[in-house]
Amino acid sequence: MSEVHRPAVVELRQYTLRPGRRDELVALFDREFVETQEAVGMTVLGQFRDLDAPDRFVWLRGFADMTARHAALTAFYGGPVWAEHGPRANATMVDSDDVLLLRPLGADGGLGVSPAARPGPDAVAPDRLVAVTVWSFPPGRSYGPALVRDGLVPALRRTGPAPLAVLGTESARNTFPRLPVRTGENVVAVLTSYPDDRARRQHAADLAADALARDDVLPALERESTAAPRTLRLAPTGRSLLR
Repeated sequence: MSEVHRPAVVELRQYTLRPGRRDELVALFDREFVETQEAVGMTVLGQFRDLDAPDRFVWLRGFADMTARHAALTAFYGGPVWAEHGPRANATMVDSDDVLLLRPLGADGGLGVSPAARPGPDAVAPDRLVAVTVWSFPPGRSYGPALVRDGLVPALRRTGPAPLAVLGTESARNTFPRLPVRTGENVVAVLTSYPDDRARRQHAADLAADALARDDVLPALERESTAAPRTLRLAPTGRSLLR
């Protein structure tokens, strides 16, 4: 049986790339940066093309804890693979600092993946869509994340596929400052997999029609949020575990 990894710390990384170079980065990443990162103690969870931004690459990686994160990042970015291939990867990028540091929200909010089941280097991208909806709340307040966990997630499960994961802000200090993360955040990211965008839109419509969600949960979230929720529509690459 394949070992299941359940990371306690997750990075959601959004890269803005130079025009027309996303496929170049995807090919390089899936070939050179998957097993090599996992060999030093992290889990590459998902790699995606953003369907709404042709020059954006989105990916997630996970760690057992913050101590393991520091050790893994130190080993990888100070090691031979990044020394050889990092300059080519960096050449495709305009910005790589849009990073949310997250943790599972609740006992069943985390991701469980089996790296041994990952498709090989020549795998074709699956015909799936992963939606990541990010809710933003006032810093330091726990009410918004609790509303997502205890109100929105049950409503999502009633009206469509259960989320793959529900992740909230990890407030621990970034101990690897070479790679910045967004600070002062209080967010929840809800990840859900769909066969296509029509299914995603149908789920949103069914959620809006659910009596408890319509009359209670969604209005409460709107009052507590500091901005409208943002949904990333993501197409997995061939080697993405999340799909």
